[in-house]
Amino acid sequence: MDLGGCLTPSLDGAVVLDVEVQPGSTRQGVTGYNEWRSRLCVAVRAEARQGRANQALVHVLATQLGLKTGQIEVSKGHQSKQKSLRITASTHHELFERIRTLMEALS
Repeated sequence: MDLGGCLTPSLDGAVVLDVEVQPGSTRQGVTGYNEWRSRLCVAVRAEARQGRANQALVHVLATQLGLKTGQIEVSKGHQSKQKSLRITASTHHELFERIRTLMEALS
């Protein structure tokens, strides 16, 4: 599994994380990795209405990756299940390791 495909460093030092959101789920958290789309799969309980799923996504990832919610913002895909998140205050390598650890815990 090539987890690095969902992470892209940006020129300003931030990292872009590509995710696929599963709104309205019975549980919350990272659920896997979509190798075909190169996206981290994240389930949230919130419905995709009025930005609730986006807020839940930011909160869930901040909690699971050990970041503050202010360090994560939806940069693309506000009304789509496929989103790109801009993450500050963490390097590409640090995020890769945190995501790899999460994925190992799922196995």
